Amino acid sequence: MAEEAARRAVAELPLLRTAAGPRDRNGWAPRLKEEYRALIQYVENNKRADNDWFRLESNAEGTRWFGRCWYIHELLKYEFAIEFDPRDPLQWG
Repeated sequence: MAEEAARRAVAELPLLRTAAGPRDRNGWAPRLKEEYRALIQYVENNKRADNDWFRLESNAEGTRWFGRCWYIHELLKYEFAIEFDPRDPLQWG
């Protein structure tokens, strides 16, 4: 059941078509726009479903992301800071 809900949520998001990373000077700006569009759509879908649980933003270059996420359990709110850098997958090898 959870897998079906995840598939439905992903099906509502726009596809990312530009294969580029932060090191690709020409392709990164269009890819970043696609990422933002998908993220905005995901947040809008979550708000509409009353499932809002995070806030994210990035620096101007889109190379550092940060924000907060939260979870409410038994009327207690647990909140966490998030910070990450999208890395070039070739570096991980």
